Amino acid sequence: MKLKHFTFLFFTLCLFFSCKQNEVSKTTVKQHLLVDLNKLNNEILHFQKLINTNASSNQIVEQFTKSRLFYKKVEWAIEYFVPETARFMNGPALDEMELEENRSFEPHGFQVIEEMIYPEYKIEDKENVIRELNIFQSNIKQLQSTFEVIAISDDYVLDAIQQNVFRVITLGITGFDSPILQSSIPEAGESLISISEPLQIINENSKTSDELKNLTSKAKLYCKKNNNFNSFDRAFFITEYLNPISKKIKAFQKEQSIKNVNKIKPLKQNIETLFDKNAFDVNAFVLSKDYNFTADKAKLGEKLFYDTSLSKNNDRSCASCHHPEKAFTDGLKTNVSLTGSNLARNTPTLTYASLQNAQFWDMRQLDLEKQSVDVIQNKDEMHGSMDDIHAKILLNDEYINLFKKAYPRTTKPEAWQIQNAIASYVRSLNSFDSRFDEYMRGNKNALNVEEIQGMNLFMGKAKCATCHFTPLFNGTVPPSYSKSEHEVIGTPQDASGKKLSADQGRYLYNKMPQLVGAFKTPTVRNVAVTAPYMHNGVFKTLEEVVDFYNKGGGQGLGYEVENQTLPFDELKLTKNEEKALVAFMKTLTDKKYQ
Repeated sequence: MKLKHFTFLFFTLCLFFSCKQNEVSKTTVKQHLLVDLNKLNNEILHFQKLINTNASSNQIVEQFTKSRLFYKKVEWAIEYFVPETARFMNGPALDEMELEENRSFEPHGFQVIEEMIYPEYKIEDKENVIRELNIFQSNIKQLQSTFEVIAISDDYVLDAIQQNVFRVITLGITGFDSPILQSSIPEAGESLISISEPLQIINENSKTSDELKNLTSKAKLYCKKNNNFNSFDRAFFITEYLNPISKKIKAFQKEQSIKNVNKIKPLKQNIETLFDKNAFDVNAFVLSKDYNFTADKAKLGEKLFYDTSLSKNNDRSCASCHHPEKAFTDGLKTNVSLTGSNLARNTPTLTYASLQNAQFWDMRQLDLEKQSVDVIQNKDEMHGSMDDIHAKILLNDEYINLFKKAYPRTTKPEAWQIQNAIASYVRSLNSFDSRFDEYMRGNKNALNVEEIQGMNLFMGKAKCATCHFTPLFNGTVPPSYSKSEHEVIGTPQDASGKKLSADQGRYLYNKMPQLVGAFKTPTVRNVAVTAPYMHNGVFKTLEEVVDFYNKGGGQGLGYEVENQTLPFDELKLTKNEEKALVAFMKTLTDKKYQ
């Protein structure tokens, strides 16, 4: 009996300590992340050593490429949890501007280093590279300190890695963060492998987790076998790998009963892919909950949109310059003022305007509410008065009833509600039902061979998608969509192409030299029906637009545009490639305009 008792006790103790050991040895997502950050730090240390010992240019470029691959393993967490640091580790090599305070910060990180070492590293850049690497290492230390103290719950992990898939689609495979070296394709594969690892940690026995691991491994292998940036088939990669990976992440979340992160975001929490019809939430771009979109507000706003009494002389409405059949543009180079003179700028489309963080070509207003007031009160456009309009509405029974339905908590129409209603109508103009959308949702017959080639060019060799981000195809930066970008492209003054446009764009409102000639990056959706193009309507056709970009913008044409943000090298597109690019852009037309 004593022997049996001892054996049982021994077995129980072994089992107990074995379980305890397993509990202790089980790696958490945070621990895994800190290990990967340490590996990245080691790569940067080796990079510094190569620079200090005057290694060859090939060795330095090779180590740079290797360091970026290690960064891609942790990018999902850095970009999500500490975006302000991420900007100075792998952001564009352009000044970061704080327009409210009228100041700017010089860029740092991989893209800055890339310009110093590629296509050839020169010894005279040694001190600058060392300086950048020291700053990079300091940022790693800051990240390590941050991740050691913050809580990283499963719901945030799922949200972060889902965003990382969207980052690969919109920024990764387009070359956004590797504009010179063009190492984006192998990096995309590394980035995808990194998102399956946290799920394995959350539940290593999950069948869905195993399926996702297998799928990301195949995606990485595809990137390895097809690593040429210009010839990479992005249409195939997104539909066959990235969208299925995105769906698997959502399936894992449901399987593990992991809740959604509770916050309003431009991308809705319940979507399976970036290309779901209702993926975007217009309420993420409003001032407060009081301004949230409703169908009743949009119905009221539509009536106001077509009401000529909003103008001083009762002869012009919003629709006078934004024609529904032209995707809410007017087909003119620039519109005509109330006095008969030409306005300075082209009328932009209102479709998808609600999915931006700034309005007008010069981005002078941050939201649609202020945009409508700006136009109504502009003496050249409508010359109306919000006070007069409000007074008229208070005397109109039909309007009063519509306002009561749209704003049931108020006893009578208020001035801010007029702006909000018009803005709500504009927020209803996002269809996401083009042939491109159908293709991305699984209809392989929606696009032909030439159009698919054009899509691959748009997201690759032609570099369009590095400014017109998929799938909004405007300058609202994914995957957080918290900022809308401007660009300086050097647009010609007129069709002769002899001189640069004199319009100073954003500089008129923010006197910073980087903003001279800067204009908002508009959407390319419905572009087939919104000609002419550019802020001044200088180009009549899409073929002219593509030719302009193919030549390298203003600098490519020989203009002095020192602050041009558009790469000025020729794209070297063939005539067939230019034709395919135009064919693709025409697939972005919503059904109602086809």
